[in-house]
Amino acid sequence: MAKDAFTEEEKKRIINAIKEAERNTSGEIQVHLENHCKEDVMDHATHIFKTLKMHKTELRNGVLFYMAIKDHKFAILGDAGINNKVPENFWDDIKEHMLSHFKNGDLTAGLSEGIKMAGEQLAAHFPYQKDDENELPDEISFG
Repeated sequence: MAKDAFTEEEKKRIINAIKEAERNTSGEIQVHLENHCKEDVMDHATHIFKTLKMHKTELRNGVLFYMAIKDHKFAILGDAGINNKVPENFWDDIKEHMLSHFKNGDLTAGLSEGIKMAGEQLAAHFPYQKDDENELPDEISFG
């Protein structure tokens, strides 16, 4: 089960990375884990993005980290607001960085660092405002 792929301590590290990344931005980051992805990973991540209502954020600045654990597939999907701001190869650069950790068997560090990198860009383009609401949950969701 995807839920069992991480220890409770590892899940806390990932959730803390989300909270830390969101501390300086109005952007929203979510992590969704499943065992299998039978279709194109980006198509499926887009479906999950909509299912989690990530496209409903006010500034369209949600970022999804999707992972199919058993199939060794993952995707990062940013909404229109953030995609219009970051360089063209930004998500690919994060994926490459994460992949180097994944190849060493450290999924937690890969996810946490990817979240941190995304958070830095979100903070640069969508700084935290004192009236910001946390529009989406910080908890990891499972399929």
